[in-house]
Amino acid sequence: MKAIVHTSPKGMEGMKLEDFESPIVKEGQVKIQLKAAGLNHRDLFVLHRHEEDQPPFVIGSDGAGIVSEVGIGVEGVSVGDEVVINPGLGWPEKSPAPPEGFGILGFPSNGTFAEEVVVPANQVEPKPEHLNWTEAGVLPLAALTAYRALFTRGQLQEGQHILLPGVGSGVITFILQYAKAVGAQVTVTSRSEAKRQEALRMGADRAIDSASDWTEALQGEKVDLVIESVGAATFDKSMNAVKPGGTVVTFGASAGDEVHINIREFFYGQYNLLGTTMGSHEEFRDMLSFISKYNIKPVIDRTYTLEEAKEAFNRMEEAKQFGKIGFTIS
Repeated sequence: MKAIVHTSPKGMEGMKLEDFESPIVKEGQVKIQLKAAGLNHRDLFVLHRHEEDQPPFVIGSDGAGIVSEVGIGVEGVSVGDEVVINPGLGWPEKSPAPPEGFGILGFPSNGTFAEEVVVPANQVEPKPEHLNWTEAGVLPLAALTAYRALFTRGQLQEGQHILLPGVGSGVITFILQYAKAVGAQVTVTSRSEAKRQEALRMGADRAIDSASDWTEALQGEKVDLVIESVGAATFDKSMNAVKPGGTVVTFGASAGDEVHINIREFFYGQYNLLGTTMGSHEEFRDMLSFISKYNIKPVIDRTYTLEEAKEAFNRMEEAKQFGKIGFTIS
């Protein structure tokens, strides 16, 4: 089968399209003939985590396709089923944190930037009927991350005001849609005027230049909830924007890992600071029900073929995308 494989050296130089051995289905597993897949920031990170003494692997976490083979003992999944893959491995039920042994498809296990992939049968769910293959293929990781961040951790309620720094990523575009679906007020930030305007077209109530004074732009209003994915570059502004007793949920640090907090101001303000990443399979099913109920679709930035993988990776690395970058496979 054709696949985007990473060997060595680290980084994109070690990535290439090649013929890779077709995966073998074992007990409890299913093979999926992939129709589409989605690119995530994680796929950039793993290119640098892959050590030279580790075997080559197929990149990619997101994917959707048609079941082509089922292993012994599999129930509830049949050949011909149209499915989406939950890339979070070993986290069946909602819990405060993932269990020990939790992993993500696409490193070190072989992933979805290929014609076929084999996954545990309990990692697939029926493709939502309102999504086409591209939309289903880019959905899983970002849509699940957004759902847990906003609802499980952030506990967003109708009428609350939420702030989303750095609009444009797949996760943040999902959160924007989710929040508007349940009747929240949404403010976004971005350095890009084009991204701010696109967010407003999607339904954001206010779009702020990330480089501006957020307090002035918010006209002194404080928000109930901030979903942080930028990190050091925006964290102080985010903390300053949230009301006493409010919550900051963080799932990323694209602009720096280390932040400093005035702990006295923090405890006097009764703030909540919560971490999150991915989600359980229970939340994955809840997310699929939610997007079907509200007819939510991924924002698609661009789609590429597997032969154009480096072009797709470069677009994400340069942060040019608004929404999800997808691959059409078959």
